Amino acid sequence: MRLGFLGTGSIAEAVVRGLAPAGHAITVSERNAARAARLAGEFLNVGIAGNQGVVEASEVVFLGLMAEDAPDILGGLRFRADQRVVSFMAGMPLDEVAALVAPARAEAIMLPYPGIAQGGSPILALGEVAVIEALFAPANTVYALRDAAELDAYLCAQAVLSPAVQMVGVAAEWLGGDGAQGEAFLRHLVGSSLMSGACAPMLEALNTEGGYNQRLRQHMEAAGMREALREGLDRLGGKA
Repeated sequence: MRLGFLGTGSIAEAVVRGLAPAGHAITVSERNAARAARLAGEFLNVGIAGNQGVVEASEVVFLGLMAEDAPDILGGLRFRADQRVVSFMAGMPLDEVAALVAPARAEAIMLPYPGIAQGGSPILALGEVAVIEALFAPANTVYALRDAAELDAYLCAQAVLSPAVQMVGVAAEWLGGDGAQGEAFLRHLVGSSLMSGACAPMLEALNTEGGYNQRLRQHMEAAGMREALREGLDRLGGKA
C-alpha cells in the first residue's frame, strides 16, 4: 500500500519500522528532519516529502501530530475523498479529526507502542479497524474498543506499565552485582510470565504458602499497594 505519515515522532518512527519490511511505499513528513532522514537512509521504500506531498502520495495517511497543533497543520492541506486517515492522537475525538481531513475518511484512532517496531505489540484502536488489522495483524494484536469512554479507561489502565517497570528496576538495583544481567533476568521473567496466561490463575500458582512471591506480595499489599493503585487510576480517570 501507499502509506503516509504526518509527523515523525518516536511512535511514528516505530510504526514505520514495523511496516517498512513488508514493502509498502511509505512517505514521511520532513517535520522531524533527523528521524525522517534516518528512516529514508535505512529503508529504500521510505521517502520524505512536505506535508502536502505526504498527502498526495498516500492511500492511507497516519496522523502522528500533537492534538493542539493538528488544526493549524491539517487545515492547510488538501485531502482526497478516496483516502483513509488513521490518527495517533488520543487527545482528539475522531469526529474532530474527520472535520479536519474531509473529504478523506477518518476511520480510526490507533494507539501503538514502541514494540510495534519489532512486532508482538498491543495496539489500541477505536473506529473502523479493518485497515489497522490488515496492516499490523497478526504480527501485532489489535484491541478494538467500543467507544471513547472505553478508550479513556484503557489509557488510564495502561499507565500501570510505568510503575511496573520501576518495580523491576528497583529489584534489579537491589540485586547489585552485575546490574545488566539482573535486570535482563527480571525483565525476561516478568515479561514471559505475563504473556503465558491470565493473571488470576498465575497469582494462585504464585501463592505457595510461605513462598517468596506470597510473602513479598502480602508485604506490599499491607503497605497499601492495591489501594494506591486504585486511587491513582481513579485520579487519572477523573473519579477522584
